Amino acid sequence: MSILGHRVVRVEDPGLLTGATRFVADVRDPLLDGALHVTYVRSTMAHARLAGVDTEEALAQPGVVAVLTAGDLGLTPQPSMYAPSFTTSPLAYEVVRYVGEPIAAVVTERADLGEDAAELVFVGYDPLPTAVDPFAALDGGTLLFPETGTNICGDASFMGAPAERDDLFEGCEVVITQRLVNQRVAPCPLEVRSAAAAWTTDGCLVHWATSQIPHVVHAVLGAIYAPARVRVITPAVGGGFGAKSGVHGEELILGGIAAALGRPMRWTETRSESMQTLEHGRAQHHEVAIGGSRDGKVEAYRLRVLQDAGAYPGFGAIIPALMTRTMAPTVYDIERVECVTKSVVTNTAPVGAYRGAGRPEAVAAIERAMDLYAAEIGLDPVELRRRNLLPPFSEPLTTTMGAVYDVGDYERALSKVVEHADYGALREEQRRRRERGDRRQLGIGVSCYVEITGKSVTEGNPQEVARVQIHPDGSATLFTGTSPHGQGHDTAWSMIAADELGIAMERIEVVHGDTDVVPVGGGTFGSRSLQQGGAAVLQASTEMVEQGRARAAELLEASVDDVVLDREAGAFEVAGTPTLRKSWAELAGSAEASGGGLDLETTFVAPGPTFPFGAHLAVVEVDTETGKVELVRHVACDDAGTVLNPLIFEGQVHGGIAQGVAQALLEEFAYDAEGNPVTANFADYTFVSAAELPTFELVDQATPTPYNRLGAKGVGESGTVGATPAVQSAVVDALGGFGIRHVDMPLTPERVWRAIAEARD
Repeated sequence: MSILGHRVVRVEDPGLLTGATRFVADVRDPLLDGALHVTYVRSTMAHARLAGVDTEEALAQPGVVAVLTAGDLGLTPQPSMYAPSFTTSPLAYEVVRYVGEPIAAVVTERADLGEDAAELVFVGYDPLPTAVDPFAALDGGTLLFPETGTNICGDASFMGAPAERDDLFEGCEVVITQRLVNQRVAPCPLEVRSAAAAWTTDGCLVHWATSQIPHVVHAVLGAIYAPARVRVITPAVGGGFGAKSGVHGEELILGGIAAALGRPMRWTETRSESMQTLEHGRAQHHEVAIGGSRDGKVEAYRLRVLQDAGAYPGFGAIIPALMTRTMAPTVYDIERVECVTKSVVTNTAPVGAYRGAGRPEAVAAIERAMDLYAAEIGLDPVELRRRNLLPPFSEPLTTTMGAVYDVGDYERALSKVVEHADYGALREEQRRRRERGDRRQLGIGVSCYVEITGKSVTEGNPQEVARVQIHPDGSATLFTGTSPHGQGHDTAWSMIAADELGIAMERIEVVHGDTDVVPVGGGTFGSRSLQQGGAAVLQASTEMVEQGRARAAELLEASVDDVVLDREAGAFEVAGTPTLRKSWAELAGSAEASGGGLDLETTFVAPGPTFPFGAHLAVVEVDTETGKVELVRHVACDDAGTVLNPLIFEGQVHGGIAQGVAQALLEEFAYDAEGNPVTANFADYTFVSAAELPTFELVDQATPTPYNRLGAKGVGESGTVGATPAVQSAVVDALGGFGIRHVDMPLTPERVWRAIAEARD
């Protein structure tokens, strides 16, 4: 019987629960003996010209080895990868552009000495005007990079997007427009960023990183420190959510500091530093316009996106054009769709990938538009969606924005959620409460979504590498180019190999995150792992079975066509003659004795990305006297194709929903007008806990993709994509009795209370 599809407990968990698992800060390697510790002096101003850095008092403190600036390390601004006319530097060069930007590196004998010493470094500032609001930045009154003549660092037209049409809404009986905010959020991984660097006696830089993408870190370090050899190691990673798929200047210069001082280096940021400077997410401003007929047929949709990219344009600068625009129509059959985007730099922390990276923003925009349209024409929001969903399809479908969806059955997912929730009974209860004028009003919100997973960030089709080794004791080692940060790859990859090879899971070791051992790999981001990394493991295991059959045929003196693998026994036999068999151990031992081995590497290449989809329904109660919102039910159908391990699948969905709910109700990283963070720690930045969440009700549906043998699509981000708009819609729906049609996120008690108060006036 196949192990696939069963609830297998994660093999990673005992180490995590007992503290045996080691993260970067826990690494004890001889190369790091005598390591010094780096603490960064960070800007206290959002925009200023540096008038000097006085290090004398800090250098006089016991245990301080050095204080290094950009000039000391020979650092100069380099063109941004995503917007080459804008520059960036690991340490501030002449100008600081956001609070928290690193200015100097304080190097100390002990980690605890660094913070006090950093406070003794005097930084002179000549203040410059700030551009914190992205609309002000778009106007260009204050330029962050005067030499460019603009704050615009990205535009969908750069990627071939056409200009807006004047006649887009021609013939529409109804047209509704609305401005929306998809607010800036902080990723908040449990493990903050941490790194270490050491040089070997033969001139190799060994770099430990808490990263989702060790091979990209390797490539960047290789370019910086060429011609030196570089090795990157990622031990356990305590959460990433996309932010750790960036390559950060604070860690990139550790090798240079180590070389300059002749000692290994360690760096671990504080929670406050992580909140202020680890790339933020979302930070989009939308203007939606939707038009169609009075009977509920949507005929045209326009999405305008203004992306706040932060002070230095990184991946966040291209997210709206690359992802949000691509997914603008989501699940709907709309004849005319257009999306224009602009990205601007502001005096705030840089923005990067955050769980979903552009796809949740697209879904949030169109789902709000659908609700506004339904309210305008007096149609139930579920019925409006049904009338406009794309019909089921089992062959690739090209959308109006050029995305090629693999398979989809959107109406079925919506129907399952509505039926499970008993939607009619919920609406009846809402009606009764409104008629009675209850203090606690009920709100029901629904969202339909499709998102893109496994998209390649380089030219060509998505791909991943896997390698299988069988040892003479009958055990196996899997080498994978994916690099997990909580997804359970050790469990999932072992399940796939065990099922294909007939070797028990506990006898399979999974190796990842060391570029000397796995030289090539794509990493873990964009929900790509199972559909590409897992598919590569399956492909390698299948090819290994064929290799095993060939060797077994030789040893059994039989035709290879007659040799079969008994997966229950983990042995090859001649069909019809089970007494003639060879185990994996015997085959590996024989191969090793003849000077070879059972060792195979393969690359899986996918036809393209996949498009998981689903529907969410949220039920909230809103206290109309205080504005407090309570999420009382959340029903979700997340169709990510074939489910490998329901336990892991549900864990991913649970985490995604929680993060999506948190954005809808609680989270916002905010700045004042001068660019000072005002929600820079967990006392001010509301972080969701289990106490704020109900038990999630998950509805099963699986539409396998033809793009890999597993039939699997990504699920790591889907819960987040579907949850946020459903919860926002539920809260707005609860306020419908006051004539309120829209409230921006986060739907905090104060914001909800103010909306009610204004409606009552």
